[in-house]
Parts: sequence; structure tokens; C-alpha cells
Amino acid sequence: MQGLGHLLWPGVCMNCRGKIPAGGNGLCGDCWENLISLCGPDYCRRCGRDASPYAVSDGVCPNCRGEQIHFDAIARAGVYAGPLQKMVLSFKGGQTELDFVLGGLICSAIQASSFLNDIELFVPVPLHWIKRFLRGYNQSNVLAKRLKPPFAKISADLVRIRYTKAQPTMPTAVARKKNVAGAFAVRHRHPFTGRRICLIDDIKTTGATLNECAKTLKEAGASKVFALVLAVAGQNTR
Repeated sequence: MQGLGHLLWPGVCMNCRGKIPAGGNGLCGDCWENLISLCGPDYCRRCGRDASPYAVSDGVCPNCRGEQIHFDAIARAGVYAGPLQKMVLSFKGGQTELDFVLGGLICSAIQASSFLNDIELFVPVPLHWIKRFLRGYNQSNVLAKRLKPPFAKISADLVRIRYTKAQPTMPTAVARKKNVAGAFAVRHRHPFTGRRICLIDDIKTTGATLNECAKTLKEAGASKVFALVLAVAGQNTR
């Protein structure tokens, strides 16, 4: 039946909409090749930006030296460019079936992380309730549910208490930081005290949102806060 169905309704690439053969796993060969090129292993485990292993000293790369970072380590699936950028934007724009591909990428990222066995709770970066209502879902929560094996529970006890402008509209890193300052809080009787937590988000650009979330969680008593993202922006991919 699967073969007959594929003849009647040929597979379509989730990214470029071109035809794909049976067993194409959602993307055509070109899109897979371009995607893999964006998912190299050489990046700073402190800030997530591209960095040669030879450029990282004491866990810090030249890009993040001197930066105040509240999360303890980060893992990423790839660079925010090309097909990965297009799929992330489509995923946020309502094409939720892309969680099939993006979920696989983020699973691979956490399996290769330095903190895989330390995580006690996953915490998706929350949306304000108005944005959550308008979009119909929180993309970070969808990604969290795709993580396998489900060795840690997902907590929704970090909340966004202030509606903020979209971070991509902010012109500078300082503006992004100011935009999300004080925007998060934890619920009464939260489970974070003494726990090791992994934040989940789709994109990291300057890290202002992740930083504010990590700061809030640590103020609530979390012992460690890690970050897991699909893509890190602001890279030179050549």
C-alpha cells in the first residue's frame, strides 16, 4: 500500500517542495546535503557560535570572551542559514509537520552534547499567552516533545509574564537584552530548586532570551542551566 500510495501521491520535499523518492525522510537529496553542511561539530560549547577547537581556550572562544552568559553550556543542531533557516521560519509559521525533520536534528544535538546525562528537567522557552494563542502552539514545546529518549520530564513552570516585541525587530544586542529583561518568572511551588535544567529554543542570536531565562531559573534555585537550540544565528558559513 505504501508503494502504491507513493505512485499516486509522489513524495514532496518539506523544504523546497521538489519530488522525493520513497524513503526520502522528508527532504530531497539536495536539501539534505545543504542541511548537513550547516550542522558541523566545530562550535563553542559556551556560546554556540562557530569556533575551531584550536581557538577555544578554557572553554571560551574569542567570540564570547568577556560576555556574561548565565547558562552553563549550549548544544546546537546547526547554523541559522540556508535550508535550516527556511525550515525554522516555516515551522514557526505554522508548518508543524517539519517537527519530523527538526526533531531529529535536535535529538542528534543533545546526544552529542556534554550535558546529556546531567539533565533533570526540560524547560521550553515560553511564549507570552497572547502570542501562544495567536500562533496556536509553542514551537519550543513541540521540539521538547520530540526529544528521545524521554529521559527527563518537561516543565511548563517557567512563564513569560510580559509581552515583548519580537527579538528580530530589535536593532542591537543591547536592545534585545532590554526587551526581555524581567520578562520571565517561575510559578509558585516550582520544581526547579537544586535541579539541573535544559532550556529548549529554536534560535539563538545574541542569547538575550536564553540568558534571561537561565538567570530567572538560577534565581529560583536551579543548580545548573543548559541550553539546547536548533540553530545559532550570526555566523559566517563560508
